[in-house]
Amino acid sequence: MGERILIADDEKEIADLLEVYLTNDGYTVCKAYNGADALKCVEENHIDLAILDIMLPDMDGFHLCQKIREKYYFPIIMLTARVEDNDKIMGLTVGADDYITKPFNPLEVAARVKTQLRRCFKYNAASGQTEKKDECDIRGLVINKSSHKCFLYGRELSLTPTEFSILWYLCEHQGRVIPSEELFEAVWKEKYLNNNSTVMAHIGRLREKLKEPARKPKFIKTVWGVGYEIE
Repeated sequence: MGERILIADDEKEIADLLEVYLTNDGYTVCKAYNGADALKCVEENHIDLAILDIMLPDMDGFHLCQKIREKYYFPIIMLTARVEDNDKIMGLTVGADDYITKPFNPLEVAARVKTQLRRCFKYNAASGQTEKKDECDIRGLVINKSSHKCFLYGRELSLTPTEFSILWYLCEHQGRVIPSEELFEAVWKEKYLNNNSTVMAHIGRLREKLKEPARKPKFIKTVWGVGYEIE
């Protein structure tokens, strides 16, 4: 491994905590407590990924992200206590690849780091060739079609064949809203015939196993009147 991770956060305790987890995963960590030092670290070192706090003392994380994006294209994860949707949209608009709100689970942050690096390296190594997709890695949720195994932040989930098929279909079509009818027919191989309650029941059990909060699920989101989506 050995990739170098920049952590820019003015809260030393948070930076130190992330450093422990990332170092344990084999990464090299460069810490900065303000935007100026973060930019200096980027210019003087080869950085593979950056974790940027929005609330820095000399410049906000949005501006720092913009400055980095003028020259560099490594993955950037925004880390902040601000949970407004506008902040998330702003972060993604200025070039961030992911967004994590405080308080956070350090294992989730480590999983997100691994996901972003994996995507980056796969993209750079693609050389124009299309690979068959047997695994999806979405913010720490890893599902592998070949091994028929699923992991959440490194912990294996016990899924029934039907639950696995539902989750795989949603992950495989990440970013698209899947109508309940399409999901039912893809998984059960039967005509839909108003079987929404069947789909809802299985989605409910999946959410329990993913420990999804009822109002703000991180993975499987309901688009009312249409179906389900993994963003």
